Amino acid sequence: MKLMINHQTHYQYTEQACNSIQYIKMTPLNNAHQNVHYWDVSVPGERCTKRDAFNNIWITSSQRYAYEQMTIMAQGIVELNKQPSVMGLIDHLNPYQFLQPTPTTMCNAEMKEFAHRFVPEFTRENLVKLAEAILQHIPYTPNYTSVNTSAIEAFHNRQGVCQDHSHVFIAMCKALGLPARYVSGYLFVPNTSHLASHAWAEVFLGNTWYCFDISNQIFSPDQHIYVAIGRDYWDVAPIRGVREKGGIETMHSIVQVLAC
Repeated sequence: MKLMINHQTHYQYTEQACNSIQYIKMTPLNNAHQNVHYWDVSVPGERCTKRDAFNNIWITSSQRYAYEQMTIMAQGIVELNKQPSVMGLIDHLNPYQFLQPTPTTMCNAEMKEFAHRFVPEFTRENLVKLAEAILQHIPYTPNYTSVNTSAIEAFHNRQGVCQDHSHVFIAMCKALGLPARYVSGYLFVPNTSHLASHAWAEVFLGNTWYCFDISNQIFSPDQHIYVAIGRDYWDVAPIRGVREKGGIETMHSIVQVLAC
């Protein structure tokens, strides 16, 4: 299945901004799961491309001039493997580095008890039950949380989006002693053209990474496009940056994932 992706992020400022730098992770890799036929990231200014510690493609772009608006656009065509599988991405990264705690994937006593209740034994079936229970506990609620919301806060507030579901699930898996990681990318849903960029989790069990899309209760990555992996959102954030001046920033993002 070939998919066309168009991801536009528009920034506007109340005053002129200058001397900014952007760190962009919006480029998918070729792997056993997907074949990238074409991909381009359009961003103004000077740029260089490297790989981070998790082998994600990392573009650094700098703008050394004054501006009041900026657009960063990623677009391309990716073909997904036709073979359905519950397995996640196969790579050569040490899975045990994904046991490392981060501020957004900490787990308190209530969350640990919740995890043990649904995962008395380490099986994929029990982890699916945990994923189902997390979505019941934290219904999908847009515009309630932010990128700064931690797993503990999302679990306590009982509202969130795919980022929060993934952080809570990862935090609980780490507390159980299972390596778990955060994945950013895109999800294709037939007959739907406008989708937000997506996030899900993977857990290392029995020498295999397994897919857990908690928000959609999908446990096979057949319709998922992988862009970046890390310990949490901050390792894979599509765009991060700093700037001088600019006043108040507003951001608007549009994502289209279409069959082609």
